[in-house]
Amino acid sequence: MTEHDVEPSRPEPSRPDAAVRSGGGPILWLATGLGVGFLPKSPGTFGALLGVPLAVAIGQITSLAGQAALILALSALGVWICTRVARDWGVEDPQFVVWDELATVPVVFFGLSADQMSRPDILLAGFLLHRLFDITKPPPARQAERLPEGWGIMADDWVAAVMGCGVLHGLMYAGLFG
Repeated sequence: MTEHDVEPSRPEPSRPDAAVRSGGGPILWLATGLGVGFLPKSPGTFGALLGVPLAVAIGQITSLAGQAALILALSALGVWICTRVARDWGVEDPQFVVWDELATVPVVFFGLSADQMSRPDILLAGFLLHRLFDITKPPPARQAERLPEGWGIMADDWVAAVMGCGVLHGLMYAGLFG
């Protein structure tokens, strides 16, 4: 067998050009937040930043049921996307996948009014709370991360987002954001 007979291995996933050439396609680009996941430093933080305008857009939906339905749809899509990319790349929780951050940030802001969603201080606080709980993974986030495939990739971020939502609503109730 010559070197030309050997099937080429997958390129390094941190190289977006190599990922595209390898047939990464639209699923990989969604999973990486249009390539944000390929940034060399803090891809999860930048992925979560993409979730803030998404949260603002979802916050414009006046029906809580409508907001919840869209968040659930993004989450279900996320389980599928994350599972697919993890399998394709043979990595349990690919660090270049940021859909989990992007799609769960809106959970932090669930139930806020459009006026509240227009305040930079509230948006910054919600973003920071999501990152705090996603990075530190307090129980049960760490345990949720152990679920199989895309469920585990998404679940720790769901937990982080729900914790962030609770704290943000508590801070607002306490009058911190007068």
